[in-house]
Amino acid sequence: MAEAAPDWDAIHAEYRAGQLSNVMLGKKYGVTEGAIRKRAKAEGWQKDLADAVRQQVKEKLVRDEVRAPNARDREIVEAAATTGADVVRRHRRDISKGQDIVSMLFGQLEEAASNRAELEDAIEEETKNDETTRRRTQLMRLVSLASHAGVLRDLSAAMKNLIPLERQAYNLDEQEHEEPYEERLRRLLGQE
Repeated sequence: MAEAAPDWDAIHAEYRAGQLSNVMLGKKYGVTEGAIRKRAKAEGWQKDLADAVRQQVKEKLVRDEVRAPNARDREIVEAAATTGADVVRRHRRDISKGQDIVSMLFGQLEEAASNRAELEDAIEEETKNDETTRRRTQLMRLVSLASHAGVLRDLSAAMKNLIPLERQAYNLDEQEHEEPYEERLRRLLGQE
């Protein structure tokens, strides 16, 4: 039985909508990602409807939230504001959790640094009967100043990201960033 030719018109239409990756389009229509990429390049395909689709999705979500196809503007704005407020509250909780974790780690680092001599003595005692010095060397490296400096650098970087996010989430600063809060949060969390 002969294999059916791919429906390139349907693939092109979905490509223009920009909702699926080339890999997902290939799986859906039984062609390779490379074939889609080559055809798109050869025919000059553009994902020119992606913004319109995203806008339509937003509008549908807002309309669905108020559950009325002819909802008044006030109801639409209220539903969108409620959704936005929920997102900001969730971000504030996440930022607070991140700050709590960083503070806890700072405390642990401070304790380890202030008790370094005791930790080194405990490592010496624990590893005195080892046949090689490998384990002792690794444990000593963990409590070394260089290790503490690296942890401190990483924790400082985390705080450097968290503090501006919190200030932005609570609108404490003038808008210095052209990038919206949600996009900046996604970028800093690596979720783009």
